[in-house]
Amino acid sequence: MSVERLKEVREAFLRDLDAAGADTDAIEKVRIQYAGRKSGLLQELTAVLKQLPNDQKREYGAALNDLKKAVAAALDEAKKRGASAGVGDKTSGVDITLPGRRRSRGAEHPVHLVRKRIESIFLRMGYTVEDGPEVEDDWHNFEALNLPPDHPARDDQDTFYLTGGSLLRTHTSPVQTRVMERQKPPIRIIVPGRVYRRDSDLRHSPMFHQIEGLVVDEGITFGHLKATLETFLRALFSDRVEVQFRPSYFPFTEPSAEVDITCIFCEGSGCGVCSNSGWIEILGSGMVDPRVFAKVGVDADRYTGFAFGLGLDRVAMLQYGIPDLRQMFAGDQRLTRQFE
Repeated sequence: MSVERLKEVREAFLRDLDAAGADTDAIEKVRIQYAGRKSGLLQELTAVLKQLPNDQKREYGAALNDLKKAVAAALDEAKKRGASAGVGDKTSGVDITLPGRRRSRGAEHPVHLVRKRIESIFLRMGYTVEDGPEVEDDWHNFEALNLPPDHPARDDQDTFYLTGGSLLRTHTSPVQTRVMERQKPPIRIIVPGRVYRRDSDLRHSPMFHQIEGLVVDEGITFGHLKATLETFLRALFSDRVEVQFRPSYFPFTEPSAEVDITCIFCEGSGCGVCSNSGWIEILGSGMVDPRVFAKVGVDADRYTGFAFGLGLDRVAMLQYGIPDLRQMFAGDQRLTRQFE
């Protein structure tokens, strides 16, 4: 096979490429026919090189390299020509005049929105935000909070116990005991975070969110608790909200009170949400029991304090009209996109 054969191949290639014009599919067929890695004509011409006598290899090899360069350059130019001609032509496979696809934007979860709002209210009131471990020990989660060994909250049916005596915290109150152990009064904190209990239905989840508050100082009274919670609840919901305190019982506070607000849906006239009572239970509160102070090393003769806690998920359900608690943990973007 002589150099003349290479010239013939070059001329045939240029004719075929010219005939393909700006058709990208036709250009690709020409490329495969001549420069394809498996069965292209250039591969066959390259294989011939090994069979030539030594005196012909140099001239043939140089001409073959020139042909390969010419084919590569011509194909690049043809591809550019085809891409330019294909603008706006849907048959080319890509229509670059179409608008780009919008990136899916994330949105803050309703529980996170409520948490930020509550934190901002208490930060303006001079509180600090504290955090603590979600895997707790029995002392901080139960014993230090005046929950005796036979208390129902310690039962396996209510609490997630782990190996080695640890457990998933059942409330954020253990952070309060840890702060009182390491910090001398005055103390004014809120503690948001995830908590865990064995419960699951329309209004309960094995993992949910709480935020608790603690104030410890000299001369703190139930009047301070009442004024704080009334200010907070009206800032969170509405200036028109009425607040009532009902006697209750919690192991770590004495006296204790449940706190209700007038229904934000019917404004106290009675509806299905409030069971026609006109009131919605919103949080629990009370004065810190002196026995809790004794366990964490706070002088109960000098200091008094109050504590309160509410569920962030319940507040989010009320504020955004979410009927089923489980919807907030399903990861369904149809819910969260409403809060973009």
